[in-house]
Amino acid sequence: MITGLGKVEFSDVRALRGPLLVVRDVAGVGWDESALIRLDSGEVRHGLVLEVDRDLAVVQVLEGTDGMRPDGTRVVFAGEPIHIPVGPGWLGRVCNGRGEPMDGGPPVLADRRAPVSGFPLNPSHRDPPAEPVLTGISAIDALTTIVRGQKLPVFSLAGLPHLELATQVAAQATAGDAPFAVVFAGMGLTHTDAATVRDALEERSTAGSLVLLINTADDPVVERILTPRLALTVAEDLAFESGRHVLVVMADMTAYAEALREVSAARGEIPGRRAYPGYLYSDLASLYERCGRIRNREGSVTVLPVLTMPGGDITHPVPDLTGYITEGQIVLSADLHAAGIYPPVDALSSLSRLMRKGAGPGRTREDHLDVAAQTMAALARARQAGELVELMGEDALSATDRAYLEFARVVQRRLFDQRRGEARSLNGTLERVWEALSALPRRELTMLPETFLDRWFRGSERGGES
Repeated sequence: MITGLGKVEFSDVRALRGPLLVVRDVAGVGWDESALIRLDSGEVRHGLVLEVDRDLAVVQVLEGTDGMRPDGTRVVFAGEPIHIPVGPGWLGRVCNGRGEPMDGGPPVLADRRAPVSGFPLNPSHRDPPAEPVLTGISAIDALTTIVRGQKLPVFSLAGLPHLELATQVAAQATAGDAPFAVVFAGMGLTHTDAATVRDALEERSTAGSLVLLINTADDPVVERILTPRLALTVAEDLAFESGRHVLVVMADMTAYAEALREVSAARGEIPGRRAYPGYLYSDLASLYERCGRIRNREGSVTVLPVLTMPGGDITHPVPDLTGYITEGQIVLSADLHAAGIYPPVDALSSLSRLMRKGAGPGRTREDHLDVAAQTMAALARARQAGELVELMGEDALSATDRAYLEFARVVQRRLFDQRRGEARSLNGTLERVWEALSALPRRELTMLPETFLDRWFRGSERGGES
């Protein structure tokens, strides 16, 4: 080892494996410690200690190991985990997955620093999620309302517009009159997708209410593992130190999990389900559980992870484990997408388990929860009527069943289908729900109080005639 600049530099690099390097004869080095890696060319890269075994340390190199040679590499350990500056200076900035500027501006500077791994939060200090985050998207706001402090994933398939939906949510979401910000973490994006995301979010970024972190598919795989942690660290400070309600959109978590699997394979770990590491559940939980609200603090962190289900398999480890950790799901449908519906949200497969904490009297509108429950029940009945049509034909249906089919058509056409970039008010969304419900006989709306029916119902006792 070589001593220089007041630091101890370890030069006995034993091996380079994928994004990892193994250093021998180390002392006083701990797990999760950050490191600077100096090459003979003068280039400096950054690393993170993954494992320490006696005098060996395994370091993941954030910029990758391309061009590195064992005999030309020296490592300096920082004595602490990776820290980043935190504060409002992140707002309006566009950075890569390591937090380095991509917008031509200076590095983000701040008086405070925080570890990207986050701080453990005592569960007894948490407040339950409450109050809505409105997205301007009818299918979400009406039936699967997002609640401040909630973790609500979007399950999708390859080829569906999940990234477009995530970007639209990031561009339109609000918390009413409360201070609000969005942190968007894109992982494994193509350069075309990255450019599209930047263009779509430019207005919000210019307004100083967005932090955009972009990791592209050709960036080092280890950076993909750091990106969501950096995003959450920035969000926690904006929420709990600056009092903002922060929505963190993370797309695509499947790309993150695949990066985790690649690093695990490079470490020679024993694989679990479908070659993912056995600690995939705890790793995902370490990200998702960083959302929430803290007692006596004004802000909140809400997480909207987006993930694709390989082969459409909802039992795949990534969506399966995500479902155990999170509080519901928004599911996108290939059939609705093929029918030209945007966003193609499958309402009957989607669920926000905390919706009652963020919707209803005093939060959204007094009829919201009852209308949502009635709509879901009617959609289920309409699906049954559709199955009968496939078996017997529409002529065999009763007038009531035909009304349910008409209800489903109105819901798709007037509520679910929405122009890209269109932001609907909640009142406008609920008016569209009542328009669809008015296609049904009034006697079928058994989940709605008479006071609501007298005020908003525009149909008739017999069917949808006005």
